[in-house]
Amino acid sequence: MTKATYSDKSLVVDILAKSFADNRSVNYIIKQDRKKISRLKRLMEYSFDTCFTYGEIILSDDRKGCALIIFPEKKITTFKSILSDVKLIIFCTGINNAIKAMKRESTIKKLHPKELIYYLWFIGVTSSQQHKGTGSNLLNEIIVEATAQKRIICLETSTLQNIPWYQKFGFTIYREFDFGYGLYCLKRELLK
Repeated sequence: MTKATYSDKSLVVDILAKSFADNRSVNYIIKQDRKKISRLKRLMEYSFDTCFTYGEIILSDDRKGCALIIFPEKKITTFKSILSDVKLIIFCTGINNAIKAMKRESTIKKLHPKELIYYLWFIGVTSSQQHKGTGSNLLNEIIVEATAQKRIICLETSTLQNIPWYQKFGFTIYREFDFGYGLYCLKRELLK
């Protein structure tokens, strides 16, 4: 596992855009039109920039998998973050989807544990490396890092077939939502 640098942005965006092209949670907030692919890339660029500033971006050793982590207590509102949000609304979500996304995020954040969390925003692997251990190795290393920082790991998934994979790593579902699709909130507690 290596920490990504800003020069890794295009690689990370490419991995995540391909990994999440059919994801229901992601497609819930981006405009579904002929520019869907470019909008998806804009969302991943926004996510990369946010995590680069307020968290970390991790690459697997083979550079075929990546994860975007955010530390919510570090995220602050600045002129730059507002400008970034406005660009996301204009070029990716549109105002109606932005409102839906803000309501969804507000609902989810209220449920986060009060302790420090290691928020796993995105994890993805290139299609050629899926089911070969790249994602599992990456998630294991994330767990080690979060444990060293004494942080609970939180994430959401709308992909039902991913839930048993997360559960294999000690995650439990602590809340389910229906936003017109199922969204499952998972966490991995610190082991005592």
